[in-house]
Amino acid sequence: MENIRNFCIIAHIDHGKSTLADRLLQETKTVDGRDLKAQVLDDMDIERERGITIKSHAIQMDYPFEGKNYVLNLIDTPGHVDFSYEVSRSIAACEGALLIVDAAQGIQAQTISNLYLALHNNLVIIPILNKMDLPSAMPEEVSDQIVELTMCDRSEIIRASGKTGMGVEEILAAIIHKIPAPTGNPNDPLKALIFDSVFNSFRGIIAYYRVINGEIRKGDKVKFIHTEKQYQADEVGILRLKPEPRDVVKSGDVGYIISGIKEAKEVKVGDTITTVLNPTTDPVKGFEDVKPMVFAGIYPVDTDDFEELRDAMGKLQLNDASLVFEPETSAALGFGFRCGFLGMLHMEIIQERLEREFGMTVITTVPNVRYYAYTKREGKIVVDNPTDLPDPGRLEKVEEPYINAQIITAGEYVGSVMTLCMEKRGILKNQTYLTTSRIELTFEMPMAEVVFDFYDKLKTISRGYASFDYHPIDYRESQLVKLDIFLNGKPVDALSAIIHRDRAYDYGKRICEKLKELIPRQQFEIAVQAGIGVKIIARETIKAMRKDVTAKCYGGDISRKRKLLEKQKAGKKRMRQIGNVEIPQSAFMAVLKIND
Repeated sequence: MENIRNFCIIAHIDHGKSTLADRLLQETKTVDGRDLKAQVLDDMDIERERGITIKSHAIQMDYPFEGKNYVLNLIDTPGHVDFSYEVSRSIAACEGALLIVDAAQGIQAQTISNLYLALHNNLVIIPILNKMDLPSAMPEEVSDQIVELTMCDRSEIIRASGKTGMGVEEILAAIIHKIPAPTGNPNDPLKALIFDSVFNSFRGIIAYYRVINGEIRKGDKVKFIHTEKQYQADEVGILRLKPEPRDVVKSGDVGYIISGIKEAKEVKVGDTITTVLNPTTDPVKGFEDVKPMVFAGIYPVDTDDFEELRDAMGKLQLNDASLVFEPETSAALGFGFRCGFLGMLHMEIIQERLEREFGMTVITTVPNVRYYAYTKREGKIVVDNPTDLPDPGRLEKVEEPYINAQIITAGEYVGSVMTLCMEKRGILKNQTYLTTSRIELTFEMPMAEVVFDFYDKLKTISRGYASFDYHPIDYRESQLVKLDIFLNGKPVDALSAIIHRDRAYDYGKRICEKLKELIPRQQFEIAVQAGIGVKIIARETIKAMRKDVTAKCYGGDISRKRKLLEKQKAGKKRMRQIGNVEIPQSAFMAVLKIND
């Protein structure tokens, strides 16, 4: 065990984490020259295109050093705020972490958040200054930030470049010298922490784990403590570029287990594996069910594709257990699903994967968060969908989730960032100068204000120089109302939203104006209205297309023309009563960008 080192990489998006991981794999000769490609560990198309890690990966490297053979287990972590629970479990499976900071961009919000997680788990931090080959690198300034944040010595910061391979040998030496070997008792009952799982269409769900105590053998009868399910370990092994089967995986090591699990729900990240014959009495602490934060409806554009969409969602859930969905119907869009996501990026990725991997064209409704409504009779009601909110007459109060938001930005953008957060009902809690030019702002704000377009706006006003991280705090009472949109007096449930009372009038007016532009004119007049309960707060009218019925009248008495116009008017009235208004897909998309 003294020759094993388990470590993860902490970095913000686009700080060169995957590229540096490639260099480590190359230096330890884990990957052949012919298998080497950029971002070896990122195997999804979306990951490569966007340059982000969505799914955490693990890989074992052998490295001879100073006459001994060492086993290095790299547990890669996603960098985005939506996947912070996965990151916390990966960190719990390690003894050390590489803190990678871009020498041109400096410390970002997500780096700080994950660093605190690592320090909370008592990990040894190895600071690395990456992208030293860039002409815009500011090594001295960024080194000051790292020293201030980690309290390390300046001489401990390793200068590296994932592109050129500079500093890779120093990093490997630091991993061996500084990160402690795993502590664990090989003779204790089996205790292993699941930090990830993947789906294989031939073998079922494969769980990745780190053995803390004891050992796991092929053929053992094992049980997952939190789900209370029992399985036979058909195959166990270690994780190289491709999984390698072994007869036994011992304490301190990282491996995988295949036991024919068919449902993603049965394997939960953070669960503890133990044997049925000699179970551990002390499961790994910190387990929690992944809670979706953002909810939206996903509907097929063609209602005949509902079954195909159900099939596609089921397959996606096998790969991504944090996706939650249930069937729902909408008067405007037909049959679809109400889905729960970890955050906005997660929602975008699921939508993109549905379109790419399964060829589904879908409409996504306005995203919203989970509210708690309290009524006089029924007590507390959980509201994931605006249509479930009870009538104002029955409501006592509505609570919405609040988050603690950390924003790091350059000094010149502080004013505009504060204005944006105040507009989004944020309360400034703290303001810290990290350096003379970089400031960390801490706000408490409603989650509902963030899911919409907050991130895009933040990037726009700061020209891309602000970074954002958040974690949920609690639920608080707010003045919230349900805003309904009516077309010819009929409610369009897919466009309804729960919104703060002060914003409702402005938002309703904007939606009505937008729909007036996008809905094509009909043979009859269409009233587009926004209302709260029975009170209409905004209205626009789409004028009817009119045929000139008086064109055939040359001269003669005015009563002839009037008769024809009256006849036309009666026809329009009847048409309006039985006519249906088709809402184009662009109208649903436009609501998402209503504040642009």
